[in-house]
Amino acid sequence: MAAWLKALAYGAGGIAVVGMAALVALQEKLVYVPVLPGLARAYAITPERLRLTYEDVWLRSTDGVRLHSWFIKHSPNHRGPTILFFQENAGNIAHRLEFVRIMMQRLECNVFMLSYRGYGESDGHPSQHGITKDAQAALDHLVNREDIDTSRIIIFGRSLGGAVGTVLAKNNPDKVAALILENTFTSILDMAGIMLPFLRWFIGGSSTTGPKILNFVVRSPWNTIDIIGQIKQPILFLSGLQDELVPPVHMRLLYEKAIEHNSNCLFVDFPNGMHMDTWYSGGDRYWRTINLFLQRFAPDDK
Repeated sequence: MAAWLKALAYGAGGIAVVGMAALVALQEKLVYVPVLPGLARAYAITPERLRLTYEDVWLRSTDGVRLHSWFIKHSPNHRGPTILFFQENAGNIAHRLEFVRIMMQRLECNVFMLSYRGYGESDGHPSQHGITKDAQAALDHLVNREDIDTSRIIIFGRSLGGAVGTVLAKNNPDKVAALILENTFTSILDMAGIMLPFLRWFIGGSSTTGPKILNFVVRSPWNTIDIIGQIKQPILFLSGLQDELVPPVHMRLLYEKAIEHNSNCLFVDFPNGMHMDTWYSGGDRYWRTINLFLQRFAPDDK
């Protein structure tokens, strides 16, 4: 029995060592994917291709990194809501333009699309600390614009973008009117156990059990589950139940944590929604849900 326990201990230690090596070597490539396989880093198209009126906006984060973004205006004199959109972890903002085009039509809104550092035409290399600064630079730019209604800035984040948006909403309760999350994870710590199943016992967020002895090596933990309960603004949770990347239970856990402290939370699921196509498979119901949420929590009072 002693020999068996000793072998088991060595085996567990070996898994931990291998897991630590994999996390240290691969984590940035797993979390941040600015360039999709087979595609160039450059934008395949610009908003002009979709006949959208836009402005190239160049920003500087507080650590000096130069960032690129697109501000897409609904129409010259339109002062409806402005959506600050944060994308998923893979590809660049050009890959989201068809979604944004329809969003502008259905919600009658302006859209600000930020390229995280290391993505698109932005300089630098992605990290949680850096992207948090990038998001703040984008919001600071919007609140200083004179051609939008700055009382109706809404954050919309999908997947990684939801984690980014949650941090920004928490840090800016007086600048952000509402938060919309779609198919967002509880934490990268929890996702690591899904992407690398042999690590599940050694890594995880506050919603999981186990020794979590490898958590300290994760440089971008994005602990959304630990932040969501601090959000004071209204939150809309959009969950695709066929999500093949982020288990839908993550969205439910985020909602349950948020509703403990915030009564202005709404959870809506879409039975056929996958990670990237919930907006498409959800059809009219998807856009009606967001419209009603905006009418309630970011109305035009003028």
